[in-house]
Amino acid sequence: MTAPIERLRAIMAQLRDPQDGCAWDIAQTYETIAPFTIEEAYEVADAIERGNLADLKDELGDLLLQVVFHSQMASERGDFTFDDVCEAIAQKLIRRHPHIFSDGPARTPAEIEAMWDLIKAEERAGKPEGILDDVPVNFPPLVRAQKLQKRMAKLRFDWPDSGGVVDKIAEELEEFSAAVRDGDAAEMEAEFGDLLFTLVNYARHLDIDAGRALTGTNARFSARVRAMDAAVRAEGRTWADLSHEEMEVKWQAAKSKVENAS
Repeated sequence: MTAPIERLRAIMAQLRDPQDGCAWDIAQTYETIAPFTIEEAYEVADAIERGNLADLKDELGDLLLQVVFHSQMASERGDFTFDDVCEAIAQKLIRRHPHIFSDGPARTPAEIEAMWDLIKAEERAGKPEGILDDVPVNFPPLVRAQKLQKRMAKLRFDWPDSGGVVDKIAEELEEFSAAVRDGDAAEMEAEFGDLLFTLVNYARHLDIDAGRALTGTNARFSARVRAMDAAVRAEGRTWADLSHEEMEVKWQAAKSKVENAS
């Protein structure tokens, strides 16, 4: 009986067959498939967040397809194969876990993390790259900001404590406010970026994941708006019928309702 992974690889190869394959699949490249790969990773995370294991199974399959798709294209070009991908990650896992796959002593989680960072630093040192070159530019902005800051913190380019970041937030807020007063659109955007970057840095100092924090806020905001919308529709009205004062009243009522329900 054919193993499921081999069946999947065979199906992907058939879809990419120049003679009898699917025209859409044949036309794809690394570049055109990359957005789908990112999208599928987000859908995996969404299924986990919702606690839906059936969806998680399906989304993991979709994500696995992306790996198989890229590997099939690479094999056709002679770049690498699916087996090469599997072997590379197997070697990496063994290399980064010497306390498991060698005679190293058992370690605490903190010691393991420190060792992991050291091994990754050694891996980077063997590559002709700058210290930030392996931080992907296509990461979501909040994630990339955290990654950049964390990398530099390991090199001791960081505030010694969160107090310095608070002062920097005040400084960046004033610079943003000055740009707003000047009405310079480009400068406003740049200064807002600096302010947001510093806020992410503050979150990092407090061990807060900025992306997860914003995701939570988005969820709370959406739940409150849905409650508002239900109240408006229950009255047979539309949002256009509401004054700003009525909106504020309904917002506070929705906020209380959602908080009490959670």
